[in-house]
Amino acid sequence: MTKMMGADIVLESLERLGVDTVFGYPGGVVLPLYDRFPAHPQIRHILVRHEQGAGHAADGYARASGRLGVALATSGPGATNLVTAITNAHMDSVPTLFITGNVGRNLLGKDGFQEADITGITMPIVKHNYLVMRAADLAYTFAEAAYIATTGRKGAVHIDIPKDVFLEQAEFAWPERISLRGYHPVTEGDHAAVERAAAAIDAAQRPIIFAGHGIILAEAAEELRAFAEKTGIPVLNTLLGLGSIPPDHALAYGMMGMHGSYWANHAASSADVIVALGMRMDDRALGRFADMNPTAQVIHVDIDPAEHDKNIVATVPIVGDVKVVLHQLIDAVAKRSRVEWVRWIDDLRAGHRASMSVPPGRELTTQFVLSKIAAFAGREAVITTGVGQHQMWAAQFMNISRPRQLITSGGLGTMGFEVPAAMGAAVACPDRAVWTICGDGGFQMTFQEIATMVDERLPVKMAIMNNGFLGMVRQWQELFYANNYVAVAMSQPDFLKIAEAYGICGIRVTARSQVDDAIREAAAYPGPVILDFRVEAEGNVWPMVPAGAALHETIEAPEHALH
Repeated sequence: MTKMMGADIVLESLERLGVDTVFGYPGGVVLPLYDRFPAHPQIRHILVRHEQGAGHAADGYARASGRLGVALATSGPGATNLVTAITNAHMDSVPTLFITGNVGRNLLGKDGFQEADITGITMPIVKHNYLVMRAADLAYTFAEAAYIATTGRKGAVHIDIPKDVFLEQAEFAWPERISLRGYHPVTEGDHAAVERAAAAIDAAQRPIIFAGHGIILAEAAEELRAFAEKTGIPVLNTLLGLGSIPPDHALAYGMMGMHGSYWANHAASSADVIVALGMRMDDRALGRFADMNPTAQVIHVDIDPAEHDKNIVATVPIVGDVKVVLHQLIDAVAKRSRVEWVRWIDDLRAGHRASMSVPPGRELTTQFVLSKIAAFAGREAVITTGVGQHQMWAAQFMNISRPRQLITSGGLGTMGFEVPAAMGAAVACPDRAVWTICGDGGFQMTFQEIATMVDERLPVKMAIMNNGFLGMVRQWQELFYANNYVAVAMSQPDFLKIAEAYGICGIRVTARSQVDDAIREAAAYPGPVILDFRVEAEGNVWPMVPAGAALHETIEAPEHALH
């Protein structure tokens, strides 16, 4: 075995893990690590402008590629600036590794300069974390951390390393295998449970599939389609499940939930058997839990047993990898067609399609802009979003057609996710066009990463839906707080001057007639582009399930809104 400095062990470990990119920001305690980057040219370090940007970029990189995303920060404020990004990645089960430095071992717990107990701070928001006190433990720690992040229910893992551990010499010993007592992710579903599920599915007259993020994380889109086609069961998607089945598939009925379609929500409420695949059964997808179709039998497949019976009691809970379990179910179920049930949903969709259509008229609306970007970008592009109205309209109108096409913050709902996540996606997928749909509020939280895009030559197209409001908050104030607009109107900078300051292309669009030319111009420009779309100021997202309401209480038009 070869003796190395701890810093070299860290970088050698990342190489062994197949990591090719680290998004980071240097500082005092990690300088010994940065000093060794030139000796490890296989790892590309991308200098971000804020640690939160590093974390969201690592998240976007992982979602776009399926590979481990890695972010690096220094101690104290560097580490705490990662907290939002860590939480975001963990809540959406994204395989990510967050590395921080800390003060020397002799100063730990003594409130030294830029010390923060980042291990304690992150404990509730990671799958596992480590404080490594010996260089000899680094290699095994990194191997174990990556194993934990990428197996079972994927998630965020954090490693904290004191400064002097980077400098300490130790033998490099890479483990041949990882064995963790008590950590044995179950991949195959219990056979008896699978048989019970198959019997319920075969007997069902109105079954429905809820396809969640787990389908995409498990690379199970083909299995989902095969299962749906064999059983004739319609498929609904959660927000993060979009792309698991093409929207033009005969059994695809789009997004359910708070801003899902009227027909999807009513189909979910009318089914006699629900087959929930790789989803958390969360409130934004299911509405009021007590009234989420309480008479239906629920088959819940998830790799994390903690999700079973947490919000919805399952008739048949199945712990396992959804890709493996779907194979088991495909073998166990009978081939069926459910013509009457599918026709009922088709008729419902035909009668309510207007509530999910681009508004008519001459006004420039977000829905119109996004439908045009979707038509131009096609299924091969990567789409990232921030959080708010534009996120929901992107889910409704951008024709998400393949896994890993849509990258958005689901569980945490993080404004400012859009720009750095797009940067990470562009690094992960250099051969794909990357469009990020931005809110004018969220954009201003993290647009400093444009400088990183310029340095790294990442041609991300940033489409800002500029309505002068924090749109989703304003919508709620309009509908549920008697139009009492408080702290939601935003004066905006000149976004084109921001583009000029960064030396990139800026395009302003104020009319429908300008949209197509603006999109083509942005796509042709070889670097990052800001598109300032001056959209309708007070448009609302419909349909809508009010907070605390049930899916069958979906409001599909303004005249039915509650006050």
